[in-house]
Amino acid sequence: MKPGRFITFEGPEGAGKSTQAARLRAFLLEKGVEVVSAREPGGTKVGEAIRGVLQYNEAGEPPVPEAEVLLFEASRAQLVRQVFLPALERGAWVVSDRFYDSTSAYQGYGRGFGVATLGEINRFATAGRVPDMTFLLDLDVAEGMRRVASRAEKVRYDRIEAEELAFHEKVRTGYLELAKAEPGRFRVIDASRGEDAVAEEIRRIVGEAFFA
Repeated sequence: MKPGRFITFEGPEGAGKSTQAARLRAFLLEKGVEVVSAREPGGTKVGEAIRGVLQYNEAGEPPVPEAEVLLFEASRAQLVRQVFLPALERGAWVVSDRFYDSTSAYQGYGRGFGVATLGEINRFATAGRVPDMTFLLDLDVAEGMRRVASRAEKVRYDRIEAEELAFHEKVRTGYLELAKAEPGRFRVIDASRGEDAVAEEIRRIVGEAFFA
């Protein structure tokens, strides 16, 4: 049995992570690969309930920053153990729209929590599982927020997207710092281009890395 591969998508708001994760999934299915895909936070019943609290304030009060960190990690721990690890063990590929790098970027660089401390919490939540490859879809913050605002179907309030531009600039800087620290895992993609051009570059990279 061939080993499963674990690929994650990261990036600032509006960079196209969900779209490109779905397009990679379609590419892998064409290759005859079993693909398990999920988003963070979410992907399980527990995770989806937490997502409602984190993104849409469904508890009726915003979580304090420390609770925010732990809620993200709780959703992640459930997803890894209930979905990701079983899939990888049977040889399936996992494609995730966000993973622990999001916590390092948003809560670490964005909120100001210690990145090293978050790294320890991330390792606990994920049982130490590291993605085989992470695509960082990099995009100018102002352009990303313009894309978010233009989504016709966007009707629910997302409190993370609603943060000030300065917060999102810190997040983008954080992502680039994370990518610089782990060049073997990260692939930084210029997400300012059209969807097809970005998808083609991702397919090429995955094909050369895993199917050549």
